[in-house]
Amino acid sequence: MPSPILVRLLLAATLFTFVQITFAQNAENGASINDTACFLAGLPVSAGSPLEPLTREPAWQQHANFFNQAWSKLDARQLQGIRAWQAEYLPEATAPMPVVYYMFSGPDLLYAEQFFPNASVYILAGTEPIGPLPDVLRLGAGALDPVLRNLETTLKGVLSFSFFITKDMKTDLQHEELKGTLPIFYVFLARAGKTITNVSFITLDKSGIPDLSSLSARSKAYTPGVRITFSSGEGGPQQTMFYFTTDLSNDGIKSQPGFMKFCETYDIGGSFLKSASYLMFVDGFSSVRSFLLNHSKVIVQDDSGIPVSFLNPEKWQLRLFGNYIGPIDLFKQNFQPQLQALYSQSNPPPIDFGFGYRFSRKETTLMFAVHK
Repeated sequence: MPSPILVRLLLAATLFTFVQITFAQNAENGASINDTACFLAGLPVSAGSPLEPLTREPAWQQHANFFNQAWSKLDARQLQGIRAWQAEYLPEATAPMPVVYYMFSGPDLLYAEQFFPNASVYILAGTEPIGPLPDVLRLGAGALDPVLRNLETTLKGVLSFSFFITKDMKTDLQHEELKGTLPIFYVFLARAGKTITNVSFITLDKSGIPDLSSLSARSKAYTPGVRITFSSGEGGPQQTMFYFTTDLSNDGIKSQPGFMKFCETYDIGGSFLKSASYLMFVDGFSSVRSFLLNHSKVIVQDDSGIPVSFLNPEKWQLRLFGNYIGPIDLFKQNFQPQLQALYSQSNPPPIDFGFGYRFSRKETTLMFAVHK
């Protein structure tokens, strides 16, 4: 008799196949998913795409210029530094990884992919809504300008400071034409040079099994999500990203246990935590904290993730980088004297990029924990 985990995976595969076929048929009548991602990212679309005429509109050309400049600055200020740091100090992060967990992520696939570029599966979770499939053709040329400007505004925070500003996102992601996190995922994947092959909406029941019947009538007991498959050019390995809209507090997991049950079907892998609002410092988020400690062989985080007091030195080898001067004023109650002592004792190497709330290079805190 097959194991419960195998049953779940088989059911998931059936659901994904159904949804992928539906979306593939929709794409035939309009722009492909990958062309839509390129268009939103200010990149050229494929020849003959229905979106090609819109790339000649002044609104899109201004949008492309914005992203070309913003991404060039981001690469020089952040991404090049991350790649150089990995090559010198953390080659383990670039090795193949079965799964990477990024809790409290919002739509920030950008940094998870930068720090763990060769993960087979990325599992992200946040409270931000997913939204519908972006349909640029429905807008027409006249409506392009305000829609594209809003997308630029939404991304300015993460492009400038390495994190999304939560209070701003609550407004930005409600824009009627490009709603939710999907357009942001599209931009990050296209700008990372990925080719999107499929997008599937999924809904998890309480046992973590994708539930087909709930796609049209989701109740509060179900956890909505999206699955995006992509590759790095022709012939590159396929990678998968899941994003789920869910409450990761203990009470939230109790009322919607499907997400954590879903995560348990995956291997032990890597965890990534950045600008996590210090939520796992309190007992009300102990369940997700315990899950990450028990399902990670490596953890990359700033000081807002798992408190260093939970990284038992008998179980975890801790490498420190950058500096620790404590949280920003908004979270000053989460100062860690133990972490300050570790930094003062170890003389960590500096890092040449900003990370987390302390995005100044001289103030950035970065930790790499390896399970022994």
